Amino acid sequence: MSSLNTNVAAMTALQTLRNTNSEMLTTQNRISTGLRVANASDNAAYWSIATTMRGDKSSISTVSDALGLGSATAEIAAKGIETAIDVAGKIKDKLLAARTPGVDRAKIQSEIEELQSSLQSVVDGASFNGQNWLTGDSTDATTTRSIVSSFTRGSDGSISVGTITVDLDDTRLVDSVSGSASGILNTSQTSGSTSYTVLSLDISSLTDDTADLDVIDDMLSTVDTAISDMTDAATSLGAIKTRIDIQKEFADAMKSAIDKGVGQLVDADMNEESTKLQALQVRQQLGIQALSIANQQAQSILSLFR
Repeated sequence: MSSLNTNVAAMTALQTLRNTNSEMLTTQNRISTGLRVANASDNAAYWSIATTMRGDKSSISTVSDALGLGSATAEIAAKGIETAIDVAGKIKDKLLAARTPGVDRAKIQSEIEELQSSLQSVVDGASFNGQNWLTGDSTDATTTRSIVSSFTRGSDGSISVGTITVDLDDTRLVDSVSGSASGILNTSQTSGSTSYTVLSLDISSLTDDTADLDVIDDMLSTVDTAISDMTDAATSLGAIKTRIDIQKEFADAMKSAIDKGVGQLVDADMNEESTKLQALQVRQQLGIQALSIANQQAQSILSLFR
C-alpha cells in the first residue's frame, strides 16, 4: 500500500542513516583521540582501571625522581669518601716521613695542615640538594635518612610506600658535636699526654725521643684505622647506591609496563578504525541515496492522478 502520511521506506532509510552517522562519529572520535575508551560512558570498568593506573604511574614517576636524587646524593658522598681516603693516605705518608730521625717535622707539619684543610673541604663540599651524609650532629635524634623506593597498591586498593634507610652513623666523617665528636676523622685519640684527631694532629713540636716517636706511631695507626673505617663507609654507600639504582630501574620498567597495560585497555586499534571509517563512509553515501529514492516514491503517486 502506498501512503502519503507514512513512508515506511523513507523511515527505514532514515533510521539506517542515523545509525551509520552515529557509528561514524564514534569512529572519528576514536581516530582523533587515539582512544576507544576516552571516558566512563565508553566502558566504565576499563575507564576506572585506566584512571587508577595512570594515577599510580604518576606516583611511581615521583618515586623514580626521589630515587634519582638519592642515587646522586649517595654518589656524591661516595666520591667524597674516596677523595678523603686518598688525602688521608697522603697524611699517612707524611707521618711515615716524619718517623725518620733528623727530619724537619715543622715543614712536614705545614704540608699535613694543608692536607687536613683539604680533608675538611672535601667533607663540607660533599653535599647534594642540601644533603651531606659525611658530616652532621651525632646527637641529633634523626641520624638516618629514608629514601622513598617504591609505591605499591594492594588488591584491596590500599597503598604502601617502601623506603631505603641510610644510617649516617656509618658514613659520618666529621661530627659537628664539640667535645664528644664521633666522626671518623675527628674522634679524639690520646697518645701519652698528647690528644689529637686526624684533622688536628700536630707533629711540629715532636722530637726524636722515643716517647715522641711512639706518638707518631700512634698517629700513624690512627690515620690507618681512619682509612680502614672510611673504606668500610664507602663500601656501605656503594651498596646503598647499587640498591637505589636497581629500584630506579624497576620503577622505570613499571612505568613502561603500566603504559602498555593501560594502552591495551583503552587505546584504539587505528588499523581497524581506519578500515571501519572507510566502510562507514560508503554506508553513509548509500544511506543518503536510499533515503533520496524513498522520498521520491511519494512523487510517483502523482502519476496516478494524471
